[in-house]
Amino acid sequence: VQLQASGGGLVQAGGSLRLSCAASGRTFSRYYWAWFRQAPGKEREFVAAISWSDGSTYYADSVKGRFTTSRDNAKNTVYLQMNSLKPEDTAVYLCAANRRGVTTTPMNYDYWGQGTLVTVSS
Repeated sequence: VQLQASGGGLVQAGGSLRLSCAASGRTFSRYYWAWFRQAPGKEREFVAAISWSDGSTYYADSVKGRFTTSRDNAKNTVYLQMNSLKPEDTAVYLCAANRRGVTTTPMNYDYWGQGTLVTVSS
C-alpha cells in the first residue's frame, strides 16, 4: 500500500496550487483521508480531512475558507485545492489514510505519502 503525493511547488502569495494524493495497492474507497503539513522545526500539523462514507470534510481553522479537499474514489485519489496561499503555508504537505475515522492526530493514521513541498513567497 503506497500513497504518492504530488503537485507542490513555488508560488507567490495569493496564488493557488492543487495537490494530489494517489493510492495504489488497495481500494481506498472505505478509508478516511487527511492532509498534514510540516514546516522546518515545527510539529506535523493537521490541515484537512475527508470521510469516505459521505464526503464530509474537516479543516484546520488556519486554512478554512481557503483550502478544499475532495476525493475521487474511482481513481483512488484525494485532492487539496489551496487558494489565497500565504507565506505561512510553506511546508511539506503529506497525505495520510486510515479506516478508523477522521482525527487530527498524526499517529492515528496508518498510511502516509512521502510529502510534497509547497513554498509560498511573499
